Amino acid sequence: MFARILALVIKEFLALLRDKSSRAVLIGPPLIQLLVFGYGATFDLNHIPYAVYNQDSGFASRELLGHFQGTSAFHQTAIVHNEKQLATVINTQKALLVLHIGPQFTRDLLQHQPAPVQIIVDGRNSNTATLALNDVNSVLLAFDRSWADRYHWGNPPAQLDIRAWFNPNLLSRWFIVPGIVALLTLVVTLLVTGLSVAREREQGTFDQLLVTPLTPTEILIGKAIPGFVIGGLEAAFIALVAVFWFGVPLIGSLLALGLGLMLFLFAAIGIGLMISSLAVTQQQGLLGVFLFLVPAIILSGFATPIANMPSLVQDLTYLNPMRYFLVILRGVFLEGDSLGNLWTQYWPLAIIGLASMLAASWLFRHRLA
Repeated sequence: MFARILALVIKEFLALLRDKSSRAVLIGPPLIQLLVFGYGATFDLNHIPYAVYNQDSGFASRELLGHFQGTSAFHQTAIVHNEKQLATVINTQKALLVLHIGPQFTRDLLQHQPAPVQIIVDGRNSNTATLALNDVNSVLLAFDRSWADRYHWGNPPAQLDIRAWFNPNLLSRWFIVPGIVALLTLVVTLLVTGLSVAREREQGTFDQLLVTPLTPTEILIGKAIPGFVIGGLEAAFIALVAVFWFGVPLIGSLLALGLGLMLFLFAAIGIGLMISSLAVTQQQGLLGVFLFLVPAIILSGFATPIANMPSLVQDLTYLNPMRYFLVILRGVFLEGDSLGNLWTQYWPLAIIGLASMLAASWLFRHRLA
């Protein structure tokens, strides 16, 4: 039995490695996607373009503007001279926000009165606008403290003392790059397994495979092992790049990460074999892979919190193996989780994997019949 399965596994690897297009799909795109996501997919804003509409000629407004010019998060792109220019600056996206300082700004501050500053922000991209406003609040808070110390206003009645756990500098790369391990591993594993049986049917070798001494179960095992090996190697490579290239800390248990990876691959391979058992051609298999892949990524919590989704959609995420593996990845990378902390993620992955493999086996036998 083992010799027959090994022979089929070797055949699968040779079929993948001999085909130039298959080699390119397995090696090139994941590496490119890793670099693109690692550097391009970030929630951090740098050099935010802003315009200034300053109606105050006092020194306080100049000092406030100096705070904005002294930080790398902002980049002044325009000066507005009247209210008519405000809409033009925002509509043409010359600036993400406009800093409007009223004519009594300095006088109000010297008289110990509130001196409002208006921020006009482009809200077409709500996420970017929210992040930009957070940076604006940080600059204004620094200005308030500097002014209070200089003119002996005393300490503000309440001060923020912010401490971020697990990600002290709040780098979005630390949040995104571990998720890329799950994303690209799922992509590669689904492609390898989702096209395996369909490739046999399309090339006309499926009937030859059926007349061999291999049983349907042995054929499925032989089709699953290459996906397991390639997916595991892909995940290990991406994890190493995340740690040594992008500087993401890995402070948890490697054993916990390895077990989570095995269960995730088990579930992904089962889903891939289900797709492959239903597909007649490789094109159908490819469409089936992406039909599953896109919702799986969206409903995994990779970019948007699951808690913000409607309750019905949240229930659907429990069927998504990527949801659980993302928790394992971020827990091991950033929180220092061990095996005991992640059991609630392991058993759902095991159930999804077992159910998908049984379904793939039934579909495979059913198509044979």
